[in-house]
Amino acid sequence: MAQTLGAKKSSIYAILHKDGVQLQRKRSWCVSADANFAAKAADIIGLYLQPPARALVLSVDEKPSIQALSRTTGYVQTSSGKIVRGLKSTYRRNGTLNLFAALNVATGEVTKKTTKTKKRVDFQAFMDEVIKDVPADREIHVILDNYATHKKNDEWLKVHTNVKFHFTPTSASWLNQIEIWFGILGRKALNGASFNSTDDLAKAIDEFCQVWHENAHPFVWKKREVRGSQIRNTIVHLLE
Repeated sequence: MAQTLGAKKSSIYAILHKDGVQLQRKRSWCVSADANFAAKAADIIGLYLQPPARALVLSVDEKPSIQALSRTTGYVQTSSGKIVRGLKSTYRRNGTLNLFAALNVATGEVTKKTTKTKKRVDFQAFMDEVIKDVPADREIHVILDNYATHKKNDEWLKVHTNVKFHFTPTSASWLNQIEIWFGILGRKALNGASFNSTDDLAKAIDEFCQVWHENAHPFVWKKREVRGSQIRNTIVHLLE
């Protein structure tokens, strides 16, 4: 880039740094090829921004095969003198759990259930628990991804006529807000933790949910500013 623009490398690095570009950082993403992406995305975002009056909007998904790993953890001092959290590379597997979760988009409250399996019957049983106290005359809109167990639930939907399923575009589960909550759960309670059994794992999830509900709040749905496509123009402009 410096050669193309006839500029110093230090100038290029300074401008990239100012715009938050880190050349060593790697990011990946999935681009949806769904032919109906715009319509499906608009439907879901509309539920976030302007849901039907009195309707309950739920963002639902499962976090499968959460491993209960036990390992030695602690704090170590690095050669530079910093104290950092460390964990041994060796560990013992103590089983897995599946986590179903339903986020109330309006309040941020989460209903969850841990199970051994994640079959369609497990999904339907979880949904029964989620909506059991909701009046039959209240609309319930459920946002789901395209996982197999979320499909072919016509008989269940016939019984629950006030429930409507809304599916994200293919390869666009990031439109489902429960994924944000799963990310927070992982960072705050699961990543790097040690669990001697699936019961310990379930307890950690329960305790996280209790703390979460002390300050539950809806997520603010907004479009992140994208600067990457503007960077070269910025560099050219600043070096003129």
